[in-house]
Amino acid sequence: MAIGAYAMGSNRGFIYIRAEYGLAVKRLHIAIEQAYKYGLLGKNILEKGFDFDVEVRIGAGAFVCGEETALMRSVEGRRGQPQPRPPFPAQRGLWGKPTNINNVETWATIRPIILRGAPWFASIGTEKTKGTKVFCLAGKINNTGVAELPFGTTLREMIFGVGGGIPNGKKFKAVQTGGPSGGVIPEQHLDIPVEYESLQKLGSIMGSGGMVVMDEDSCMVDVARFFMDFCCDESCGKCPPCRVGTRQMLSILERICNGQGKPDDIQKLEDLAAMVKDSSLCGLGQTAPNPVLTTLRYFRDEYMAHIVEKRCPARVCRELLHFEIDQVACKGCSICARACPVQTIHKVDGQKKFYITTETCIHCGACFEACRFDAVVKTSPGRTRTETPEDEVLAGEVKS
Repeated sequence: MAIGAYAMGSNRGFIYIRAEYGLAVKRLHIAIEQAYKYGLLGKNILEKGFDFDVEVRIGAGAFVCGEETALMRSVEGRRGQPQPRPPFPAQRGLWGKPTNINNVETWATIRPIILRGAPWFASIGTEKTKGTKVFCLAGKINNTGVAELPFGTTLREMIFGVGGGIPNGKKFKAVQTGGPSGGVIPEQHLDIPVEYESLQKLGSIMGSGGMVVMDEDSCMVDVARFFMDFCCDESCGKCPPCRVGTRQMLSILERICNGQGKPDDIQKLEDLAAMVKDSSLCGLGQTAPNPVLTTLRYFRDEYMAHIVEKRCPARVCRELLHFEIDQVACKGCSICARACPVQTIHKVDGQKKFYITTETCIHCGACFEACRFDAVVKTSPGRTRTETPEDEVLAGEVKS
């Protein structure tokens, strides 16, 4: 930051960090104190007649403050809400002064570029995207954590090389890149090089480098609902497309997950997603529909199963689950009955076996998790129904 400030003629810098990262805040203060002590910050740095001071500003944990204009308002002590652009921060930013905003990750590349030269840095990565990127591997993956990798590394190398593959012998299903508003990428695109352009073509983003890996037990409709719930909750509420649009999309996704989806819900989701994406004020709303659009693009059959067959193929959506006890596997230990919060598991008369009363079961899965003998069986059988012209149209969509 001091090098950048010297190049731009700036004398004041701010580091914005979430209050939740207490250890990072503590270490950052120590590092700044040391920099002042050694004359690398403050007055007349290295006797060059250059002054530069750094302050730490603590954010309140609002996701929307990742947007630069909302971040500046938060630094100023105001509510973190985005502002229309122009004027851009370089024209009028903090307290009306020209302001340059960069991620810590960007500033971290300055030192090695100066020491080793621009050609060295440009030799890493791809033709359009140079250097490295810090990725956070999470979800259904053996090696979770942070890894710095060159741009151009394929998703397959990240997940099965660095990440060590999927645990418990499960099959890879999809990976969501770019944080909560990133898109979901399926198995057939695992060999694409990770760079800004390639991810954008697939409907995703680079974002903060988050990689959430999902296996065969993940329901794509539930995944879309989960991330939409987050974006809806984190919307600052300033612009109606984001404030209202994300709430409506979440309502539809919740209805589909609950087995109450309607035939026209998919079209409604696509129409709402386009509206939110095109008319929201900031990046939060503009990217919030990505998980929905990509799951519809690559896993539309799962949406159709939820809506038409009232079935969750991944056996995740609670209202579409059915639990029963395999009488052969049941050992009569009663652990499942004790775990049931609504006492819907009873003993078979005259036997050391148990059964579930389907009518009063709330589908919580507590018995399934508690059973040590795999006697509790979880299924999503769907519902028997009479075909209607409406169903025939939907079946045609599935085939196409």
